[in-house]
Amino acid sequence: MVITSPHNETVKDIRRLRQSKGDRALLEGPHLLSDALDAKLPLETVLVTPEARQRPDVAAILARLPRPPLEVDARILDRLADADSPRGLVAVARLPRPGLDALPVVSQGVYVFAEGLQDPGNLGALARSTEAFGGSALVLAPGSVHPNHPRALRASAGSLLRLPVATRSSLDALRTRLGALEPRCLALVPHGGDDLLGADLSGTLVLLLGAEGPGLSADALDGATGRLTIPFASPVESLNATVAAAVALFEIRRRRATAAVNPPA
Repeated sequence: MVITSPHNETVKDIRRLRQSKGDRALLEGPHLLSDALDAKLPLETVLVTPEARQRPDVAAILARLPRPPLEVDARILDRLADADSPRGLVAVARLPRPGLDALPVVSQGVYVFAEGLQDPGNLGALARSTEAFGGSALVLAPGSVHPNHPRALRASAGSLLRLPVATRSSLDALRTRLGALEPRCLALVPHGGDDLLGADLSGTLVLLLGAEGPGLSADALDGATGRLTIPFASPVESLNATVAAAVALFEIRRRRATAAVNPPA
């Protein structure tokens, strides 16, 4: 039986997840659903169009499901999805975001603490860079967009399904959580900090990142143990916050990889 009504209770429930702020996440398209299955996330519902289930890539994913999906008319699925093209497949997964007390404590780890991120796409890109360059976790201050927002999940290309993420957290609480490791909190600032290319990037680090425009709050800057600035050519005045974080994370990874191959005498 194919769902054809926009008033179907399952359809209405999924549509509400387009502004997700809770522990349930809307996964759109084969790539995210495949990543969710790899991560063994519990799936509540899977919707597929009759046309999509004939495609080999979708059929391979459906074969991995513990129970059959629900079929839905393509026009209904397109209307409930946040993406312009969900490619005929959406799912609802349980994706709780535990507090700081569940965050991994990693010696020599690199944590990203972000304030004021309002754009879901930027959050997704930040999570992707954090995972790609070996970050230990992403910590979001109160007021940031929720990591289960559909656009954030898509932009992360699966990273937000795997990376440890804590929400509504303070820098003081994060510092307490990592206390035994004596983390250094380094604020990324456009001007006036230590040059990233020559700074000490050893030990357990917390990178402090503010939203483009307002930047970091006075409290975060006061709580920082140091400041880092990325050198860039004029007349550019600053970098997008997520780009700056990616550059810093890459430099930390590069520096540590070099030190591992060529340890100091």
